[in-house]
Amino acid sequence: MKLALQKLLAWLLLLPLIYSGDDQPNLLEQVQQRGSITLLSRNGASSYYEDASGPTGPEFELAKAFAEFLGVEMQVKLADAFGQLEGMLQQGQGDMIAANLSRTKTREQYFNFGPDYLETSILVITRRSKKQLKNLADLAGRKIMVVAGSSYVEVLEQAQLDHPALEWETREDVGIESLLLALSDKAIDATLIDSSIFDLHRSFYPRLEAALSLPGTVPHAWAFPPGPDTSLVEAANVFMLQARKNGLLANIMRQFYDGIASHEPIDMANFLQRLRERLPTLIGAFQQAGEIYDMDWRLLAAIGYQESNWDAEAKSITGVRGIMMLTEQTARQLGVTNRLDPYQSIDGGGRYLARLRDRLPERIPEPDRTWMALAGYNLGLGHLRDVRKLTQAQGLNPDSWADVRQSLSLLTQEKYFSQTRHGYARGNEARAFVDSIQRYYEILTWMDTRDHPLLVTQL
Repeated sequence: MKLALQKLLAWLLLLPLIYSGDDQPNLLEQVQQRGSITLLSRNGASSYYEDASGPTGPEFELAKAFAEFLGVEMQVKLADAFGQLEGMLQQGQGDMIAANLSRTKTREQYFNFGPDYLETSILVITRRSKKQLKNLADLAGRKIMVVAGSSYVEVLEQAQLDHPALEWETREDVGIESLLLALSDKAIDATLIDSSIFDLHRSFYPRLEAALSLPGTVPHAWAFPPGPDTSLVEAANVFMLQARKNGLLANIMRQFYDGIASHEPIDMANFLQRLRERLPTLIGAFQQAGEIYDMDWRLLAAIGYQESNWDAEAKSITGVRGIMMLTEQTARQLGVTNRLDPYQSIDGGGRYLARLRDRLPERIPEPDRTWMALAGYNLGLGHLRDVRKLTQAQGLNPDSWADVRQSLSLLTQEKYFSQTRHGYARGNEARAFVDSIQRYYEILTWMDTRDHPLLVTQL
């Protein structure tokens, strides 16, 4: 009832915008008549990408909710370079830009901006060093590289007025992930990045640090076509106001920016406690699923611990539930009617992994086959196919997990993911996901084969 009232209130607020009374339909009316709104974005962790469940990303999820708010479908067009987004919007290829775009005075001359939905700070990222930066002038003489067309260029241009020795290079053919890798590999000395984006990636680049945080904050907002027609902007204002009040905006931000996997060494104290308290009642379910799907029950148990810490009622902010943390869509496909039932959840997770494993080429041997299936469990089979092709293109063996594991990071680099069918993916996270499961599996196997007193193996 509360949700219905919120929708009714939203539509009452939108009525003056939809029915303008003019013969020529405004932008909002055009979207309504067409039945769809086209989002312009970029492939990347902070905007849009595909995972095992399909399209996702913070910008995508928020824009999808906006489309639902308007009662229309959403279509997505991706730019090959950040600097192309403005031209695509002006040419009418899309209705709005949602690509982690910061609202600056310069950009306000070219776009109508919707309401701010995120505040970040701009960081100067360097390799770890005892020498601290006091300001941007300290970067003089260093090799700096930033994404062409980004707000970071404006920051550097403004700083150069006071510090003429400051120089940098802009690149259209790279993304943030590629710059972080180049920095880590000592190909460049520094880059600029939003604090929220660095939070997404810092755990995968331990040699890098935020050497300087620039004063003030930077607002992020959607961009709409310039001109006097602000009907879509006003609709976005109403939507964002509602999204703040009902918690949708906060939930999406938490989903992608909070609780980011740090992939620290195993917390053995927590693992042993959960093993004592939770695993004994679940071993039967793991063993049963292992027999059905021809898998080692200890591997399934390792997956269950990685996913939920063996918590049958586990729930993430993305809506996945249960021991094996199945999405609603995956559960329906597997015939799981109750994700909180340990036997159903474990059976569903085992069946899903078995399906992925069976869809891999028969020539891939074990255990490589299982490790690749686990990567597909995390990434989706489409991204796994992409990375195997990239592995082969690198002159490595696409049927070897060691070689595919090495190539997973390529899915975060625009130079490589732009060549693939499914685009950007969190390849580093998939690698860490499989690594963690392997470690839990090794521990469980070691304890089981030595009749460790904490491991109860009776059904």
